[in-house]
Amino acid sequence: MVPGLEAPILTDALLDAAIGLMRGARVAVLTGAGVSTDSGIPDYRGEGAPVRTPMTLQAFLASETARKRYWAGSHLGWRSFGSAQPNSGHLALAELEAGGVVTGVVTQNVDGLHRRAGSRHVVELHGGMDRVLCLTCGQHYARQAIAERLAELNPAIDLDTAIRARPDGDVDVDDVEAMVIPACTVCGGILKPDVVFFGEFVPVDTYQAAASLVQGADTLLVAGSSLVVNSGVRLLELARRRRTPIIVVNRGITKGDSRAAVKIEAGASETLTAMAAALAS
Repeated sequence: MVPGLEAPILTDALLDAAIGLMRGARVAVLTGAGVSTDSGIPDYRGEGAPVRTPMTLQAFLASETARKRYWAGSHLGWRSFGSAQPNSGHLALAELEAGGVVTGVVTQNVDGLHRRAGSRHVVELHGGMDRVLCLTCGQHYARQAIAERLAELNPAIDLDTAIRARPDGDVDVDDVEAMVIPACTVCGGILKPDVVFFGEFVPVDTYQAAASLVQGADTLLVAGSSLVVNSGVRLLELARRRRTPIIVVNRGITKGDSRAAVKIEAGASETLTAMAAALAS
């Protein structure tokens, strides 16, 4: 926040304007990391976010050392990431869906919290950290099962060596040379969390599902996303070209601000909760 400026607030006028675009409409929702910060999952780009170098698929495939480093950090981070609970914002969106206002949620998050909150129609653009995929045969595993295998293979891992949690469920660690990573029990192939790594493309069928949701909506609500990632920008542009009213809820500037009919600079949890309460009456 710029020194001398007041903290962002949720005003009645802005909230009323947003609710006016949502009432009686089919609302598609696009969410980003800001929706999950109140669940204890840090934001990639928010104020105070650490500088990070995300893992690319090319680096992951090219080097066993890179895979060891990734899995070491991911294993340590999974303890806190996997135990995060849905917050009031997640629950509000599930309530809005149950009430027939929200037709579905497209999320850039990989935490699975929308599903756990009770949202039924969720498109996870970047996959989910609670699933693991074999890159050779396509076998899927529950993340908890792989976490247990990692613990068995690496009894000397000190979970207290985690330095800083990351939004993708990873943490920073130093020494990974002794790390043993499990292989696919079906074919012996390389295992990877079922998420889109930095530089990867969103699967075509996943994007098509998200685009279909946006195309069928009367209003697009963007919550907790700065819209820096291309997949989110493409959906925003799809709504703009269709002249679909856009509501943006986010602390800080987003790439969608100039295209928004309403921009609310406030926390996602408080705003979504207020919207759900108003639309339930």
